[in-house]
Amino acid sequence: MRSLPLRANYRMAASARSSLAVPLFMCLIFAAAANDASEKDDNAPKSPGCDNDFQLVKIRTWINGVEAKTIDGITGTFGSHVPTSAEKGLRLPVVFTNPLNCCSTSSELSGSAGLSVRGDCSFTTKANIAQQAGAKALLVINDNEELDKMVCSDADIGLNISMPVVMIPRAGGDIFNKSMISGFTVEILLYSPNRPVMDWSVILLWIMAVGTIVSASLWSEFTGSEVSNDRYNELSQKESSAETYRTKVRSDEVLDLTVKGALVFVLTASAFLLLLYFFMSSWFAWLLIILFCIGGIEGMHSCIISLTQRRCINFGQRSLNLPVLGEVSLFSLGTFLFCVAFAVFWAVTRQSSYGWVGQDVLGMCLMITVLQVAQLPNIKVASALLCCAFAYDIFWVFLSPLIFHQSVMIAVARGDNSGGEAIPMLLRVPRVFDPWGGYDMIGFGDILFPGLLVAFARRFDKASKKDMWNGYFIWLAIGYGIGLLLTYLGLYLMNGHGQPALLYLVPCTLGVIILLALARGELRELWHCRIESYSSSSAGSSEPGDLVSKLEEGR
Repeated sequence: MRSLPLRANYRMAASARSSLAVPLFMCLIFAAAANDASEKDDNAPKSPGCDNDFQLVKIRTWINGVEAKTIDGITGTFGSHVPTSAEKGLRLPVVFTNPLNCCSTSSELSGSAGLSVRGDCSFTTKANIAQQAGAKALLVINDNEELDKMVCSDADIGLNISMPVVMIPRAGGDIFNKSMISGFTVEILLYSPNRPVMDWSVILLWIMAVGTIVSASLWSEFTGSEVSNDRYNELSQKESSAETYRTKVRSDEVLDLTVKGALVFVLTASAFLLLLYFFMSSWFAWLLIILFCIGGIEGMHSCIISLTQRRCINFGQRSLNLPVLGEVSLFSLGTFLFCVAFAVFWAVTRQSSYGWVGQDVLGMCLMITVLQVAQLPNIKVASALLCCAFAYDIFWVFLSPLIFHQSVMIAVARGDNSGGEAIPMLLRVPRVFDPWGGYDMIGFGDILFPGLLVAFARRFDKASKKDMWNGYFIWLAIGYGIGLLLTYLGLYLMNGHGQPALLYLVPCTLGVIILLALARGELRELWHCRIESYSSSSAGSSEPGDLVSKLEEGR
């Protein structure tokens, strides 16, 4: 009885795929976001002396002449600019302001950098008092680890602060405080290095995004036929029934999207985005991390099983009878335990320098599996979904500041108010050559929305028996790659302000297939056709003629 383990393998994989609904919903809501070494705040009052861009600042420190830890800070909309290189910076001794809040006349600070705490009066008041006491710079210690923006008020008219004013996190203030209380001499040097035009991380991120879509679209080529036809001819009748069971499982687990479903989904995603924006907290971030781990485990298990079952069918021959689950393949169970261990290891080390690797592996496996579960039946549904997503992305990135005073999408993607926990529903790669570090990111939605259309184009080409250059798949894959490059160009031209990637990706994918279909006279066919949702999954057991007949039935 060799069919039972094989059937158990696919029962476990199908169960995993069917429970992807929550991670699928969660992963479609984030856009690409990036920060630069400087940024604007359009909501702060503007007046002469209060219209600077914010600058991220590196603060080199020396304790008793020995260089110590470099601390990051941020300037306000007032004060002088910080030089871009350390060679042009001025090395200054650090002195406590007296009083420490710097809200009243301070003791002599001539030729030094004043150190004060936040609170009790405005930032501009502190800066004015420190400057009058002769300070050459002012460091303001925040009351938490965030770097808040220091802005002017409507009363600050004609402000003239000629020294840099920099906010530092509480941990940085503790370093200065402990050293100075111990009687050590502390010196600092302020500078703000420029961010490079392009970091190599962008190239790797581009490869991962395009590779995920192409791999998901061609997944049936890798996994559609688990073994050769000769091998199946040698199997018993019960083994053949297992193949029938597998095909049925695959057809049952696929979700065909509809126009109504596309509209409802985008509206629901908007509501969920607002929920994250208003109620985001550390426990909510942990909930997202747990859901991501569940989806990543299921996606990774599905990918490994589907790849190995094609070439190594003997892996599924041994089984184990478990309570609730019933008979399960030992290989499938072992793979599942490996995936759980991988996800747990990532969750524990997610904030390490290599944590991004596990997040990207889990994320790509999840997206490949999602693109097997959710499929577009025709261009009509694709147009509804992508046009709604196009408007959704633009509104929540560019237009939401008009209502909420900041970009809701970027605030959620950055993890504001999440207690330092980053949202995991995105691919990220560290900026290796960027002096500020950080990550280049792309949200799952910017891969999955266009990926659904690219995967549809591949299934259509296969059903219509089109070759590579006469089909649609290759042109949409190229279009997606170009659209992603345009997104990065937009980030550069807008000084790192987060971009709605679908603004570029939708015209480069949906626009391309519509124009090509018009030129070839196939738009009506693509608009109304209906390829059976399981055709790509069961391609190994279907003849090309069967696929074409399924296409013809939907016309």
